[in-house]
Formats: sequence, C-alpha cells, structure tokens
Amino acid sequence: QVQLVESGGGLVQPGGSLRLSCAASGSILIIYTMGWYRQAPGKQRELVALISSSGSTNYADSVKGRFTISRDNAKKSVYLQMNSLKPQDTAVYYCHAVIRATMGGPGNYWGQGTQVTVSS
Repeated sequence: QVQLVESGGGLVQPGGSLRLSCAASGSILIIYTMGWYRQAPGKQRELVALISSSGSTNYADSVKGRFTISRDNAKKSVYLQMNSLKPQDTAVYYCHAVIRATMGGPGNYWGQGTQVTVSS
C-alpha cells in the first residue's frame, strides 16, 4: 500500500516563508510526476506546482517567482518552498504523485493535506 504524508504547514505572516514536505512510502516501484495542489474554502482544488521524475517543473502563474518545487528521489520526497506568502495563498495544500506500485499499473495518490494560513 502506498501512502503520501505531508508536513510543514502552519500559520505565517504575509511576506513570510514556509516549506512543505511530502514523503511517499509503501510498495513503490517508480514515482513519476510529483506535485502540490491547494484548495481554499469555497473554491476548487487547483494546481500549484509539478515536478517530473527528471526534474522539469511547472508552476501556476499565481506562484511563479515565489514558490519552488523540488524532489529527492532517493528519499521518495517532494518539497515546496513558499516565499513572499500572501493571504490569498491560504489553503489546504495537498501532495500528489503518480506512482507505479508493486501491484498493478500507475495510479494517482494524494496526501491528507496540510493547512497553510497566511495572516497578520
């Protein structure tokens, strides 16, 4: 069974920084694309950033220049460094990965979510 476990959320003042982490565990053969999504109250879940297995990245326009996604394949982990945070970044952040487990084909896996609140 595959699991994604996030950490690093919290309360931060506008202009501050936070670093989210997400570690995959279980019967994993290959981890393909990893990424972060977020969902604010009353809104749909949206893409924040993606990173491929080779390190190519893609960002939502709203976070370009402020957020940086990275991954450590040896640790089966993905990270999101968030700088210059704004109140509109407040949301539950979800880790996502496309993973081929030891049984079956590739599947989409989600973390449980971590709350990020940007407020003075």
